[in-house]
Amino acid sequence: MGSIGTESPKVEVATVDVISTKGLIQNGHVYLDVRTVEEFQKGHVDADKIINIPYMFNTPQGRVKNLEFLKEVSSACKKEDHIIVGCQSGVRSLYATADLLAEGYKDVNNMGGGYLDWIKNEFPVKAPKVKNDL
Repeated sequence: MGSIGTESPKVEVATVDVISTKGLIQNGHVYLDVRTVEEFQKGHVDADKIINIPYMFNTPQGRVKNLEFLKEVSSACKKEDHIIVGCQSGVRSLYATADLLAEGYKDVNNMGGGYLDWIKNEFPVKAPKVKNDL
């Protein structure tokens, strides 16, 4: 596993657990999934307002930061939007949240534990239908 290879600015990141996250997205918060497109397509948090913008890409040399991340988020979200950032385990989302806060986003929280904790709590997910060819 490669290093994240990013220096996030020193900002105070608020981390909320998946139980709090579930309530926030039910109350209209945007859920920003920063996993790769491949991870997202395998299954993701079931939310009305969900956006997938990868924070990192997998390359033959390991994971590299998406240099267009902030630009892509700014085309999908306003700096005043209420945003929860999630990934697979809570690491990439922590860095992504710090970057967004440093960029001037007002209400951005990191989802601690990530998608793995979401699944562990048996919260609703959207995943591809598995064909049963029996």
